[in-house]
Amino acid sequence: QVQLVESGGGLVRPGGSLRLSCAASGRDFSRDAMGWYRQAPGKQRELVAGFTRRGETRYADSVRGRFTISRDTAKNSIFLQMNTLKPVDTAVYYCSATVRIATVERNYDRDFWGQGTQVTVSS
Repeated sequence: QVQLVESGGGLVRPGGSLRLSCAASGRDFSRDAMGWYRQAPGKQRELVAGFTRRGETRYADSVRGRFTISRDTAKNSIFLQMNTLKPVDTAVYYCSATVRIATVERNYDRDFWGQGTQVTVSS
C-alpha cells in the first residue's frame, strides 16, 4: 500500500537550516505530483513546495529563494532543503503525493499524506 514517511524535522535557531526527507513506497511515484505542505497552529494547511506531474517546481512566495525541493526518483523520495529559517516557518510539515487514476471515462486524483514532522524555529 502507499506510504509516505517524513523525517528530518527538529528545533533550529532563526537563520539555521534543516533538510526534510520523504520516503514514499507502494508504487512508482515518478509520474505523480509530489510536494511539501505545512500547517501551523491555528492556520490552514498550505503548499510549501512541490513538483507537478510534469516535473516543474512550485514554491510558496514566503519560501521562494530560501527552500529548495528535490527528488530521487530511483528511491521514490523527495527532499526539502530549508535555509534561512524564520520563526514563521514553524509548523508540522507533511509530504504529499497525488496519484492519478486513469480510466477510459476520465482521470481521478487521490491524495496521500505522511504523518508529518515538526519543524520549530526559535531562539
